[in-house]
Amino acid sequence: MLLDRLTDTQLWEAISEDDDASAFNALFDRYWSKIFSTAFSYVRDKETCNEITHDIFLNIWIKRKQLHIESFSNYLRASARYHVFRHQKTLRAIPLQYTDDLEQINQTTFTADSDEKIRTVELEDSLKGYLSKLPKRCREIFILSRMEHLSNDEIASRLDISKRTVENQLTHALQHLRISLKDISVFLLLYHYLHK
Repeated sequence: MLLDRLTDTQLWEAISEDDDASAFNALFDRYWSKIFSTAFSYVRDKETCNEITHDIFLNIWIKRKQLHIESFSNYLRASARYHVFRHQKTLRAIPLQYTDDLEQINQTTFTADSDEKIRTVELEDSLKGYLSKLPKRCREIFILSRMEHLSNDEIASRLDISKRTVENQLTHALQHLRISLKDISVFLLLYHYLHK
C-alpha cells in the first residue's frame, strides 16, 4: 500500500506501534514545509526555522511510544509555536558578564570537570559512529552545517553544489540519526550540536 494514501492516524499508528521508519518519513515529507512555514511566520530566519522543524520531528520519533497524538496537524503547529517561544526565550536569557578584571571571573565557568570531559568524548565518539554510516558527501555536509556552523549557502558555495542539494542531504542525515539514535545521551549531544 502506498504510504501517501494513508491517513495521518494510520501513519502515526505504524510509527508508534511498529516503529515504522517509512511511515515516519511519509509524515515528515507531508508536514515538513508546513511546520517550517509556521516557524518562519514568527522567526524570519531560515536556518533557525530549519533547526526547529528538525527538532520537532526528532522529538516525535524519540518519544513515539509515549506521545498520544489525535490530530497530527494541530500537534505540529502547536509544537512549532512552542519551539519558537522557547528559542526566543533562550535568546533573551543568555547571561552577559562584564568586568574590567579578567582575574575576577570564576574559572569554573570556563572549565568542566574531568568526568564531564570524559562523557563528552564518549558521546562524541558515539555520534561519530552514527555519522560514519552516512554517505561521504552527506556526512561532510552535516559536519559543515552542524559542527562548523556554516550556512547552507556557504556549504553550497564551498562544495560547488546547489543549496537545495545541501538541504536534501541535511534532511537525509537527520532522518538517519533520528532512526539510529536510541541512547538518550547521544540524542543530547546531537541536540547540543544543533543548538550551538
